[in-house]
Amino acid sequence: MRDTNRPADFDLGAGRSDLLGAEFLGEGTNFALFSDHATRVELCLFDETGQQELHRVDLPEMEGGVWFGYLPGVMPGQVYGYRVHGPYAPEQGHRFNPNKLLLDPYARELRGAIRWDDALHGYVVGQDDLSFDDRDSAPFMPKGVVVDADFDWDSDRALRTPWQQAVIYEAHVKGLTQRLSAVPEAERGTFRGLASDAVIDHLHRLGVTTLELLPIHAFANDRYLVEKNLSNYWGYSTLSFFAPHAPYLQSGQIREIKQAIRRLHAAGIEVILDVVYNHTCEGNELGQTLSFRGIDNASYYLLSPDDPRHSFDTTGTGNTLNVAHPMVLRMVMDSLRYWVQTMHVDGFRFDLASTLGREAEGFERDGSFFNAIRQDPVLNGIKLIAEPWDVGDGGYQVGGYRWPFREWNDKFRDDVRGFWRRDPGLLPALSERLLGSPVQFNHSHRPATSSVNFVAAHDGFTLWDTVSYNDKHNEANGEDNRDGHDNNLSDNLGAEGPSDDPGILAARLRRVRAMLATMLLSQGVPMILAGDELGHSQQGNNNAYCQDNELSWIDWDAARPEIRDAVAALTAFRQEIGLAQSRFVAGEEGQPTATWLHPEGREMTEGDWQDAELRCMGLVFTPPGGAPVLLLVNAGDDASFALPPGDWLWEEEGRPEGRAEDHWSRARQELQDGSDPVQSDSTAEEPAAAASAAAVSGIDLASGSEPSPDEVEQSMLKGDDGPTPYLNAETARAKRG
Repeated sequence: MRDTNRPADFDLGAGRSDLLGAEFLGEGTNFALFSDHATRVELCLFDETGQQELHRVDLPEMEGGVWFGYLPGVMPGQVYGYRVHGPYAPEQGHRFNPNKLLLDPYARELRGAIRWDDALHGYVVGQDDLSFDDRDSAPFMPKGVVVDADFDWDSDRALRTPWQQAVIYEAHVKGLTQRLSAVPEAERGTFRGLASDAVIDHLHRLGVTTLELLPIHAFANDRYLVEKNLSNYWGYSTLSFFAPHAPYLQSGQIREIKQAIRRLHAAGIEVILDVVYNHTCEGNELGQTLSFRGIDNASYYLLSPDDPRHSFDTTGTGNTLNVAHPMVLRMVMDSLRYWVQTMHVDGFRFDLASTLGREAEGFERDGSFFNAIRQDPVLNGIKLIAEPWDVGDGGYQVGGYRWPFREWNDKFRDDVRGFWRRDPGLLPALSERLLGSPVQFNHSHRPATSSVNFVAAHDGFTLWDTVSYNDKHNEANGEDNRDGHDNNLSDNLGAEGPSDDPGILAARLRRVRAMLATMLLSQGVPMILAGDELGHSQQGNNNAYCQDNELSWIDWDAARPEIRDAVAALTAFRQEIGLAQSRFVAGEEGQPTATWLHPEGREMTEGDWQDAELRCMGLVFTPPGGAPVLLLVNAGDDASFALPPGDWLWEEEGRPEGRAEDHWSRARQELQDGSDPVQSDSTAEEPAAAASAAAVSGIDLASGSEPSPDEVEQSMLKGDDGPTPYLNAETARAKRG
């Protein structure tokens, strides 16, 4: 059936220990695997289907814990795996079992998928984990494939969109296009669909610059989900940090990702990946032996310092990758560089990033991983975003990272949701969020773009569900609605779930636009959850990680164009006036300045900030060299706001082709009967409702003088009006030329 121990096949002088993985070198392939505690490593070669094992050969050389050898004649397309020998001593942290075929951690492409079977465990299921299972797991395992990395990138290059111009769109490769009829059916849910004209046109219309993809690394569908006819839809259960998830590839070959990225780059859209280097799909000590556990459990994973038989879990998934180990850190760094240099991605969002900074004494923002990133010339100039928490002690670290990292800011989400829900006393918190959360991020020479602002993300309610449900409805997940967060800061505005009531629908629409406007008019980097601009609902499920179905897939036919048009108008306005800045407001020469106004037109006082029932305010923000911008916010009852004097401009939503300059209008000349858009009744049917969320007007505060009573303009702000921006007229006229 197979030959064993054929070291003569190896060219002993050509093997390289520095090329980890299976590296095709033109006339053969170099194989190298790190295992510090192994005593022997077998390379297993399979037929092209991955079903029949043809040969087993020992890797002939080892140095520094790296087992390696060069095999002439092994070409791209060769399917392979490993069997690793060593002590099976769980009480010492070692779980070697050569009966288990193991996936190469550096495999670039996979053949086949996991077929759940008890043979995948290193111990006998039904007995304790000290037992030893001698069944062959190869029939149930995916295998690695040798690939040729050659690809014609043409003139493709990194876009390097400045952070202050970035608008991020968080999307799922499958969920974005699975129900998009404009994409050919065979391409829906794949990278080809992702880079289709329909998606690119939509992103352009929204003003999106950066596409952030939920995990695309090869991941496992956990056994307990499969047994419930569910799946690991989100993909936060990594099997391989180099190979992509095969179902996202129509042909199964990685060139499709390169083609998609090349096409998105040509359209001016960056691609960043959500990556999960904090844990793997192997679970705790009772989990399967698929790769890292069987290769060198004691090196790749954090183990309990008191009892290394058990995993040390700071992620809530059963295991924690030991990134403090130099060779595990190298694997992570090699993976990152591979996706940047070979696959041309533009950055990463690090899931549970606090785990990556855990050293012997806990989280360290100067830990080995973060320092390795900062000194790496390939990585420190790309987009890097941290999810700044994990489930371990001291894991919540919002604002605790250094340059070049930006951070997901859940404080922004919570304060904005709470403010527009009319929770008392949140005006001071909202003022912080509008200016980029300086309390959290204005330190260690960090820029004002350090906060990634969002009002909804994949984890939790969609934005439409935030205004449609008071409670989570996760029954479809099969856990009796026990999973998912209970504190969603949501408000159904009169009915739980879908409603046909025009008043409720209008209120929901206004609330959604108010939250989106707050995000898109704040300092920092905005992130839109895919589907929020269309009013996508998950029917109240706030933990849809296992729902690979219509619940999660975006329903394009049910889109609410009013929201989409509002987002397009707001992003265009944001870019048009250069609203976002790289420097925090400081009041110093050459830096942005800000003034907070009471509805009476005067500056806010300490007593005003302490008024828990005050929900209306104005912000005059002056970027360096730009026109003053006045934002008016009202989450309370209808209110009259005294505006300082000046020449005002405003802009209606829904401008064709998203060109703001085509729609500058003199408000005093064009407003009929003296009616201001923000004075109009806000109903879903009226154009004024859209204008109230993103009306663009202007005010000139250059003189700095207090207006006299006869100079004061009154603007009526409806309750739940989103931030209404007013822009200096002279600058607007200059822009028109």
